[in-house]
Parts: sequence; C-alpha cells; structure tokens
Amino acid sequence: MDIIRFSITKPVTTIVGVILVVLFGLIGLWNMPYQLSPDVTEPSITVTTTWRGATPYEVEREIIEEQEKVLKGLPGLVEMESTAGNAMGQITLRFKVGTDLNSALLRVSNKLDEVQKYPDRVDKPVISASGAATEPIVWMFLQTLPDNPRPIEEYRTFFENDVRQFLERVDGISDLFVYGGTEQEMQVVVDASRMAAHGVTLAELLAALDADNVSMSSGDLDIGRRNYRIRTVGEFVSPQDIESRVVRAHGDRLVRVRDLATVGFGFEKKRDAMLERGEPGIVVGVKPEPGVNVLDLTRAVEQVVLDLNENMLEPRGLHLNWVYDQRPYIQGAIDLVKNNILIGGILAVLVLFIFLRSLSSTIIVTLSIPISIIGTFMFMDILGRNLNVISLAGIAFAVGMLVDSAIVVLENIDRHRGMGKRPFDAAYDGVREVWGAVLASSLTTVAVFLPVVFIQEEAGQLFKDIALAVTCAITLSMLVSVLVIPMLANMFFSLSRRKKEQSNGVSAVFGGWIAEGIMTLVRLGTGNVFARFVTIVGLTGAAVALAVAMMPKMEYLPQGNRNLLLCIFIPPPGLSYEEREAVGLGLHERLGPLMVERGEERDKDVPPGIRQTFYVGAESIMLMGIISDKEQQAAELIPSLMPVVNSFPGIFGVTVQAGIFQNELGAGRNIDVDVSGKDLSGLVRTAGFMYGAIMQAIPGAQVRPIPSLEIAYPEVRFLPREQRLKASGMTVTDLGTALDILLDGRKAGEFKQEGEKKIDLIVKGGDEDISSPEALAGALVVTPQGRVVPVSSLAEMERTSGLTEIRHLERMRTITLQVTPPEAVPIQSGMEMIQAQVVDQARQAGLLRGMQVRMSGAADKLVQTWDVLKWNLILAVVITYLLMSALFGNFLYPLVIMFTVPLAAVGGLMGLRLVNLFIAPQPLDLLTMLGFIILI
Repeated sequence: MDIIRFSITKPVTTIVGVILVVLFGLIGLWNMPYQLSPDVTEPSITVTTTWRGATPYEVEREIIEEQEKVLKGLPGLVEMESTAGNAMGQITLRFKVGTDLNSALLRVSNKLDEVQKYPDRVDKPVISASGAATEPIVWMFLQTLPDNPRPIEEYRTFFENDVRQFLERVDGISDLFVYGGTEQEMQVVVDASRMAAHGVTLAELLAALDADNVSMSSGDLDIGRRNYRIRTVGEFVSPQDIESRVVRAHGDRLVRVRDLATVGFGFEKKRDAMLERGEPGIVVGVKPEPGVNVLDLTRAVEQVVLDLNENMLEPRGLHLNWVYDQRPYIQGAIDLVKNNILIGGILAVLVLFIFLRSLSSTIIVTLSIPISIIGTFMFMDILGRNLNVISLAGIAFAVGMLVDSAIVVLENIDRHRGMGKRPFDAAYDGVREVWGAVLASSLTTVAVFLPVVFIQEEAGQLFKDIALAVTCAITLSMLVSVLVIPMLANMFFSLSRRKKEQSNGVSAVFGGWIAEGIMTLVRLGTGNVFARFVTIVGLTGAAVALAVAMMPKMEYLPQGNRNLLLCIFIPPPGLSYEEREAVGLGLHERLGPLMVERGEERDKDVPPGIRQTFYVGAESIMLMGIISDKEQQAAELIPSLMPVVNSFPGIFGVTVQAGIFQNELGAGRNIDVDVSGKDLSGLVRTAGFMYGAIMQAIPGAQVRPIPSLEIAYPEVRFLPREQRLKASGMTVTDLGTALDILLDGRKAGEFKQEGEKKIDLIVKGGDEDISSPEALAGALVVTPQGRVVPVSSLAEMERTSGLTEIRHLERMRTITLQVTPPEAVPIQSGMEMIQAQVVDQARQAGLLRGMQVRMSGAADKLVQTWDVLKWNLILAVVITYLLMSALFGNFLYPLVIMFTVPLAAVGGLMGLRLVNLFIAPQPLDLLTMLGFIILI
C-alpha cells in the first residue's frame, strides 16, 4: 500500500487522523499530573533503633557497629551511612536503581535478626523503605488561637490521634512529616519519703508495674456445646488501675502504688522548639506519592485543612496555618516554559515566512508545530510521565526542529510545482524524493536521545522526560511531514489559480538578501580545490580552537529560582531547649525590619521583603525557612540574612536557596567533602584544617560541617562508690535506674485506655527542681534498707565532655564538609580548587595519614553522570553515522555531514558566552548539555 498516495487522495481520512491525534493529545494533557520535577527513584532503606538515655558512643558500640556487621554484604548495596546520636541510632542503606524494595526489606529484616543481643531497654529496630526521593510539598503549623491559654506543645498527642488520620486519607499522600510538641504520657511520680517509709525500692516498683501490666491468652475450654476462650486480663486501662496495683504484701498489709506515688496524665520533656512568625507550633509537612498531581493534591489538602479548622480545630482553640506550598513556583515555571514555547513558535513562523516568501507555504509548515506538540502529550500520558518543567523543556527544545522536515518536504513540492506539474503530482513526487532524507534526519535525532532514556543515574531519570518528549515530537513531525504536508499542499495549491504564489514584499527582499549572501559564501568556499581545502581546514581548526578556548566549567543541575531560603545553623554541642527557643525568637526579632511588603517600585539596593518565616530548633537540626514577598527575587535576600544568621555567639550558619531538584535538606548545589578515619579527634583536627582552607580557597563559599566540629558535648558522670553501694544493698544498675527516673523518667511499659492509642507508662521522680548537676547530686534515692540517701553519698560526680554525634560512612567514622560555592564558581571549578588547594596540601602536610577523603553530593553525581553521558554521546554519534550510512548506501557521505557537528557546537558555546555576558548567568549544566546533544 502506498501510504503517501493514500494520504493525498483521502484528505478527509488524513484530517480525521490529525483531529484524533490532537484530541487524544488534549486528553493526555488533561490527564497528566502536574509536578515541579520528574520523579527520581532512589531505593533506600532506613533502620532506626531507639535506646532511651544512651550516649552516642554507647549507641555506636552496642547498636550501630553490630548492625553494620550483618548488613554490610547485602546484595545491590551501593552505600551505607549511619548516625549515632543521643538515645538513637540510624542506618541508611542505598541500593542500586531497579532493586526490588520488598525483597531488600526482607533481606534487611533477616540480617538484623542475626544481631545476637541488644542491651536492655533497646527498642526493636524500625525498618522503613523509600523508593522515591520526595520532599514535603506543603508545610503547615498547628498553633493555638489567642484565647486559648493551653500550650500548643500539649496538643501533639491530640494531633496524632484525632487530626492526622484526616490528612492521611487524602489520595496521593505517602507520609506526614510531624515535628514538635510533646507526647502525652501516663506518669507515676514517686515520692522518695513515702517509698522509704514502706521500704520499697525503685527496682521493686518497676518490676511490679511491668509484671502486672499484662493481658494474655490462656487457651480455650470446651463445656458442652460451647467453647470458651480463657484470657488473663491485667493491662492497665485507667489511672485508678495503676494506683490500686499491689507492689508489696506484708501479711494483711498491702502496699499499693498510690501509697508510693501519684498517678496521672502528663507530658514528656520539651525538646524541640518550633516557631512560625515567632509563635510556637507543631510543624506538619505533606509528602506526596510518586507520580501524583501536585497541584490537585495541594488543593485537596487545602480543602481538608479548611474543613478541619472550621469543624474540629477552631472550636478547640486551634488553627492549622498554611505556611508554604509549591503551587506558585510550579505554575510560574510551567507558564514560563509555555510562554517560551509560544514565543519560539512565533519566531519560527516569522523566520519561515521570511525565507519561504509564501503565506500559504508558511501556514502549511506552521501547522506541523501544534500537531506535533499536542500529539506528544498523548504519548507522554501513555508512557506514564508527568507534566513538569523538564518535560516542557524537552518540547521547547524540539520546537525549532519540528518544522525542519516539513520545510524540506514543502520546498521540494514547491520545486516540482515550479516545473509545471499538477498539484497532486508535485505533492506526490516531492515527498517520494525526500522521504528517505526526512526519515534519516528524524531517526538520527531519535537515536541521539534514546540512550539518555536508559541512563539509571539521577540525571538520567530527570532527563528521561526530555528524551521522550523530543523523541515523540520529532517522530510525529516526521509523520506529519510525509503524510499531512503533501495533503495540505495539494489542497492549497489546487485552490490557487497561480502555479506558484510569489511574494515581492519586505520579507521576500530580506530573505533574498540573506539567501544570496549565503550562496556567495558557498561559492567562495567551494570555487576551487585550494578554496575547498582552506575552508575545510580553516573551519575545522577554528572550531576546535574556539571550543577549547570557550569551554566553560560544568555544573550538575540547574538551581532554579524557588521562593524558599533555608538558614541552617551549626550550634555548639549541648545547646539547651531554652537556648534553641531563644535563638528562634531572636531571629524573628532581628528580621523584623525585613518583614514588610515591598512595593513594585523599590530601590535596587533595598532587598525584597519577607512574607513568611518558620523555625525548627531541634536537637538534631536547627534551621529557619524564609519566603520572600517577591516570588522571583528570593535570592536577593541572602546578603541581608547572612549577618543576622551569624549574629548569635557560638553559633554560625549558612543560607542557601532551595533548589528545584533538591530532595534532602541542604542537598542542592553543593560539594560534600567526606573525611573518614578511625581516630575521632584526628578527624576533627583534619576537618577543621580543611574547613579553614576551603574558606580561603573559595572566597564567598558557605561550609557546613556534618556533624559539628565541636564534639565536646558537656557531660556529667557519676562514678559509683562501690563500698557504699554494697553497704546500701544497691548495684550500679540500681543507681543508673534511679538517675534515669530522677531526670527524664524511665519507661515501665505502655498504657492504653479504651478507644485511645497507646502511650508510654513512665516512672519519674518528684517535682523537685533539678536544674544543675549539683541539684541532681543532692537528689534523694531509696535504698533496699529503707533509707533515704542523696545520690552524692553513693557516687562521685565528675564534669567532663562526651560526643554529640558520631557519623559513619561505609563503616568508617566520617565528618562531611558540605560546601556551597558562590554562584560565580561552577561545581567543577570548586572541585578542582578543593582538590588542588585543600586536599593535596593536607596530604603533603601529612594530615591525611590513616584517613580517606572523597567528594560526594552534587560533585560525585556530576562525575558519575558525565562519565555515563560522554559514552552515550559517543554511542549516539556512532549510531547516527551508521543510520545515515545505511539510508544513503554510502560510508563517505555521512562523514561529510558529521563535519557540521563541531561547527554547531562552537556556535552553541558562543551563544552560551553571549547569554552570560549580556542576559543572565547560565552555566554549562547537564540540562544545557542536552541542548548540545540535540545538535547531533
């Protein structure tokens, strides 16, 4: 079947086909989810183990190292990172892309079962998996209304039990990030004097509570026609149940819990300070499922929040404040790309009109642009992709190429028409002659982008949308050129009385001048053998020389321009809750002059205003998020923020703009310098030297050490007086238990009322104020002999320092220096500076003996992706050459065509240089590199 002849002779059928493609394309556009960026799969599993009251060193030795031993050989494991902190250890396992997370979870669980023994009071490890790197798309703060005197911190349990479920029910939410507040507890507050009067020790009370708080099945019993389940029920279901439990019996005299302690609901100790515009609250972040429509999900969450505020929260004196979401940036970015596509299309039409010099021909060629673009959405939807700035960028890249095939076909049809042929014959013969060249051109473009689809690294996953968009658009444009253009040409030319429509206007004159100028250059360059030799050698040599001279240093991914600034603080070890809260309040006060709405007409030297702030002052992280009142000018606030961020004694920080592709805190445009070794003090000295060297090597860089370089966490140790302990009938364990109860309280089990969730059952000391180590040393404890003695009589107090956090990378202690170079320094240049001026100098000075240094983060990803991309680039060139050789039936002609690639690359580099000089800074990042790949 001659499909070209069919398309020309059956115009109605062809038009119906075009309408169907456009219709299904519009349906695909409607169905495709809107997101800021494509989903990136990063298979990872996190193992979290809690050990109440343990120090980082104890967590490292007893938990982390034991778990690392059994997990180190997991199949497909790429990297193992772990952190030992106060009362908690966490191991993050990163696997190869494509790893089955369900199987990996099972293997991790089985391996953890091989850990022989954990210390007492260690909770069972919690294993969680993540297949996609997603950050919260919505941030909210739960706060009290002005007429509610109750502290917001006490509403954490209410939120978890009564509010959280309504948010989690929204389709598309994978998880909620909730921070702040204090969990409700059932507290047994002991009285030392009453316990002494009854001769009951803390260990005895704990044992009684643990033994009695049990319900268990005891089997079943058949009696006649009935079967009875037998259960022993002893679990506590009310405070009265706890108070009435017997701790000790002396004949008829019973000692109950109420004789020794007061039982009631309470709240755990405040640990995290959360502020929104200077007011305390509980932070709530919404994490989306992969592939969800972020705009629809945000609207759905917003509606649920409105309903919750009106019907549940405000009657209780609460309000869930909406702080930040991605809608303005997503919509703005998508609108910007759409406008670029529209402007690019208009410019392409103008250029076509100038050179084709025919309105009808311009209209025919122009129709290929919307047909190809809209049809691309149909295939993107079928392939399960989403609409984001990357996929739209791919379509924007393709706009200029969509008309190439149509121009070739139409010009040849026009040439045949000029020979006096009938419109049908001109259309048919014109397409038949050039369809092979059109196919070759399209296939080579598709061949260049197909390898990108199979890159597994992060950049490959991000740019898969570009590759698919360009491939679909170019393929459709080729089909439109071969099937639709000749049909339209036949229709238009049949309606025209003239054999060829001529134009004598300005466009014809201007186009003629350019065409004549080009032909003059061609004649000069190909007039004789010498001219051809000089042209080839000269252009090739100039292309190579200019490419080497103008080749800029590389970046990883574009930063974007999100309206979210993150001020990340590095506090001294052991900063108290009160101090962390004071920092947040101080920040809000000092930023007061900036928290104004700036008008459109503001002085260039005046920074934009601040619309919103939120502060997180946790033990593990301190940061402030800032949202500007000008969506596109948030970065201009950074110079004004830096002095404020570093205005607190003993605290320094960095301020960065959240990147468009950022999926972890601070993990944007950075170079991570990992310093690993066994000796922690040596690591700190080396990392400190490198910190200063980096600041000197890259002026203006911001460096964040992870963990802090100040490892001396203030610590008070109680050294047992063995003779006095033995004389009192106590052990070291009894002393440690007593101190635990006097401070944070000791978990004795769980408590659950009917219809409520479980909460911790805590035994804690009285309400006496223990605000200093000396007060703790003077606190009273009960001995098995019934005596009340101060802690200082049983142990000697010693002030010292301990560890705040220990971080492992591949089972080695590691300190990471997270370097954010200034905007003018590309990632590649920053890596070279750090290697030459920091790492090499440290090695020559002998500071790296027994240590390893490597660069990770965006730096490592840049190296890995470029290593993969360059081989794919070479493969694309080879495939292009072979395809053209097969289509032309000649191995020489494709080489002649390939000579245009270096010249095109130089043109691209010159364009990049001009953009940097006259428009805006534009580095050679991986997205820009795809533009060069298109040149092939």
